[in-house]
Amino acid sequence: MNHDGSLILHYRFYAQEHKLASININAYMEGEVKLISKWIKVCSLLFFFFFCHTSNFHFIFSANSCFHWYTTQMGIKGLTKLLSDNAPKSMKENKFESYFGRKIAVDASMSIYQFLIVVGRSGTEMLTNEAGEVTSHLQGMLSRTIRLLEAGMKPVYVFDGKPPDLKKQELAKRYSKRAEATEDLSEALESANKEDIEKFSKRTVKVTKKHNEDCKTLLRLMGVPVVEAPSEAEAQCAALCKAGKVYAVASEDMDSLTFGAPKFLRHLMDPSSKKIPVMEFEIAKILEGLNLTMDQFIDLCILSGCDYCESIRGIGGQTALKLIREHGSIENILENINKERYTIPDNWPYQEARQLFKEPMVLTDEKELDIKWTAPDEEGLITFLVNENGFNSDRVTKSIEKIKAAKNKSSQGRLESFFKPTANPSVPIKRKETQPNNAKETNKKAKGAGGRKKK
Repeated sequence: MNHDGSLILHYRFYAQEHKLASININAYMEGEVKLISKWIKVCSLLFFFFFCHTSNFHFIFSANSCFHWYTTQMGIKGLTKLLSDNAPKSMKENKFESYFGRKIAVDASMSIYQFLIVVGRSGTEMLTNEAGEVTSHLQGMLSRTIRLLEAGMKPVYVFDGKPPDLKKQELAKRYSKRAEATEDLSEALESANKEDIEKFSKRTVKVTKKHNEDCKTLLRLMGVPVVEAPSEAEAQCAALCKAGKVYAVASEDMDSLTFGAPKFLRHLMDPSSKKIPVMEFEIAKILEGLNLTMDQFIDLCILSGCDYCESIRGIGGQTALKLIREHGSIENILENINKERYTIPDNWPYQEARQLFKEPMVLTDEKELDIKWTAPDEEGLITFLVNENGFNSDRVTKSIEKIKAAKNKSSQGRLESFFKPTANPSVPIKRKETQPNNAKETNKKAKGAGGRKKK
């Protein structure tokens, strides 16, 4: 599938723009809308597929639902609901446009996965260039980054490095599940089972080294800074935020909060974030709302379930919070827990997991963190996108113009920065001299005389 002029990548965007957002294909497939009668479901589905066919759409599953599945398999399990129930003041909804002028650290691998989900898996084929190489990630990264720039934001994309040894075990499990899902997907395609195609398609997507390198090249040509983390991207994003390099971290993986990111944004990179509010979390308010220290919050996340080790079966977020409040640490919990009711994993590496959250491997040297936004390399973008990856020349030219215009806009800065008073020590502050009461009386008499001199 080439990048011709008729190709529209994000069907959900288009549907919303044409007031078709109410047609939730995923909801119909899964039977979630139980109150709607069958004939309305059928009519809506027929209309949707007819619309998709006439508009060069071939997607048969919801990108949002696929991405939801992925994010529920990673990060801290159930943390959003736990915070909503126990620390609601720690989270707030903001409009996408409200982050104008903000520097945002973006978890690149999470975003690339989402792009592959949105424009890649449709039960048919991925977007490719003439050489047959996948380019869905490039189209997604280009359009999404332009959108951030047009909103006046300054994104910093952070890429994963070598995963910690503890996480390699989790990645091995995912690889095994992906292999099984690939076989199941083949059977689903043969039987044309839409529900199974949706379920297994989202499990077969993998972000490769080439996907990452392609996106790094694209971003650098766009003049957008790239940071290559030595290990976990979420940890590096959090470190940038703690150092004041960026305003917040944008991801769907709640691990960033466990790494101590002061501010964390969900849904900023969502396919429909123009309609879905951005959810902002503050770690200080989380700790205050939960009445925990940062060390206790880390233990809470490990108990709830993280990427580094198994959790204790039967202990979810709410139970974990209760136990941490009662005992203060995992060590104390293990001493007092009912071992007949809860089975502790053998050789449970919770201490190693805790250490990874508290002291992750991150870049801190200013020379290594070369965070600068520059003008786009126009010739380089045309060569890379058009000549090497088969993008439409006119579309790339328009994209370059959008990047240039957006960067001029973002250079204006946030409005409040223009009105924030600052003291200049080199300029003495002039104070209005106070006059004694008798001097004021003299002035009044002079004004009463008309201010004329006697001749």
